Amino acid sequence: MIKILVAGYKGKMGQQTVSMILKHENFELVGVYDPHSLEDSLIKEELKIPVYHDLTTIPAKYADIWVDFTSPRSVYENVKAALQKEIHPLIGTTGLSDAQITDLQGIADKKDISGLIVPNFGISAVLLMQFAQQAAKYFPDTEIIEMHHDQKQDAPSGTAINTAKKISEVRQSHRQGDPNEKETISGSRGGEYDGIRLHAVRLPGYVAHEQVLFGAPGEALTIRQDSFDRASFMTGVALAIEKINQVSGLKVGLENIL
Repeated sequence: MIKILVAGYKGKMGQQTVSMILKHENFELVGVYDPHSLEDSLIKEELKIPVYHDLTTIPAKYADIWVDFTSPRSVYENVKAALQKEIHPLIGTTGLSDAQITDLQGIADKKDISGLIVPNFGISAVLLMQFAQQAAKYFPDTEIIEMHHDQKQDAPSGTAINTAKKISEVRQSHRQGDPNEKETISGSRGGEYDGIRLHAVRLPGYVAHEQVLFGAPGEALTIRQDSFDRASFMTGVALAIEKINQVSGLKVGLENIL
């Protein structure tokens, strides 16, 4: 049995993850974490699962996997604590900076602990990123539009940033659009990563969606991915839990285990 602790168990993704773990014959939920929870124990399917409110009270090696669906404000300290306690981190929370990721990777290497930072657990989203990287070799002019629910706390999404990074790996950096363009409303052209424009939409009714637009003289290509239900992410979460030991160090992206 793989022993799992879920951080952010009260959130929408956390709740889906808890339900998936309890139904999986090879997974055991040994604890949940939320510093703001008023519960001392989580009772599910006649199980009494401890609720931790303080990182310091979680014992070292208490679980095999730390699944994190918390917030951009707390994820760095959570992952750092998991690594120090020698628990493999599986991070679905977005918002980590490049500097923070580098720092956490250094800790993981020193501790010799594998882990995954996953911008998106949807298989279709992973494929979108891979397809976009291939297309960018032939269509270097591209913009990214990501669309999420109106409660998402970071923008642009981790998936959009990771898509831009993958595209940047295969194309020469350059500024897109008219060099003399002026925004009549500040921010109209979106954010920018290595010359790639990123646009974030936040609306009720959406879950997680992304499209990558490529343009060239006389033609255009659009690659789009849609996640209509958070349950669709659970296949990726379960797969990551099962294969996290196959990763060397702390890696970014579900593609590392596919």
